[in-house]
Amino acid sequence: MQSPKEQIDAIIDLAMTEDISHGDVTSKALIPPELQGKASILVKEKGISAGGDVAERVFHKVDPLLQVEVLIKDGTKVKPGDTIASISGRVASILKAERTALNFLQRLSGTASQTAQYVAATRGTTATIVDTRKTTPGLRLLEKYAVRMGGGQNHRFHLGDGILIKDTHLAALRALGMSLKDIVARAKQNAPRGLKVEVEVSTPDEAMDAVEAGADIIMLDNMSHDEMRHAVSLITGRAKTEASGGITLANVRAVANSGVDIISIGALTHSPRALDINLELEPQTLKLL
Repeated sequence: MQSPKEQIDAIIDLAMTEDISHGDVTSKALIPPELQGKASILVKEKGISAGGDVAERVFHKVDPLLQVEVLIKDGTKVKPGDTIASISGRVASILKAERTALNFLQRLSGTASQTAQYVAATRGTTATIVDTRKTTPGLRLLEKYAVRMGGGQNHRFHLGDGILIKDTHLAALRALGMSLKDIVARAKQNAPRGLKVEVEVSTPDEAMDAVEAGADIIMLDNMSHDEMRHAVSLITGRAKTEASGGITLANVRAVANSGVDIISIGALTHSPRALDINLELEPQTLKLL
């Protein structure tokens, strides 16, 4: 298996192939190769920074001679005018790497920033904000990292990371005559050592069936707030409870107040708004060498 560093390098290489595999014809036509200078990566709105180290690696892959200084650590609150990083060296190299580096920074900072909003909205409750597998294909490792930088936690990274019995599994096995209790019992029996069994339910009665069958986590899917509170009161700590489905910033506090342990939110990774970040050259530093 690849190490996280190798996975990140592979993600960066793919992104660079998309953007610069045919070169930067604009800079080649206009920018003297000997032109040196400095650029700053600037924040344009409030949020949480994430992806600084990834951006640094992009610049170094384009030109190992570039000097990159990341000035703000990932997970830090930022505001308009803050400088995330400075880059010095060949201007043509800086411009060649600019868009790929900013794409990572904007996307990951947007994910971290949105996560931080959900975490803030549930502060003081016992609920933990987690992500899902609804990630951008190929970017899961980085997007889940950004969730952590925003104060959230990670759900499963992949299908081998835990047993989660969804409505589709239930439908398939119920067609074979199995009850919810039978399904959970089979999962517990066949689960690899150390893996928890989670089951998705849609009513408090189903939640009780799952608990009695030995499920470790009960996912309360698209339940009303009253139904969630009732389910939590019935489970009484015998299993962890997770709320999922239809959760927004407008209602997440109410969901947390139902007493659930976990709130999973696909929007953290499937639809974050990119944080406004740009790169600006510093004219006074430009010179031909």
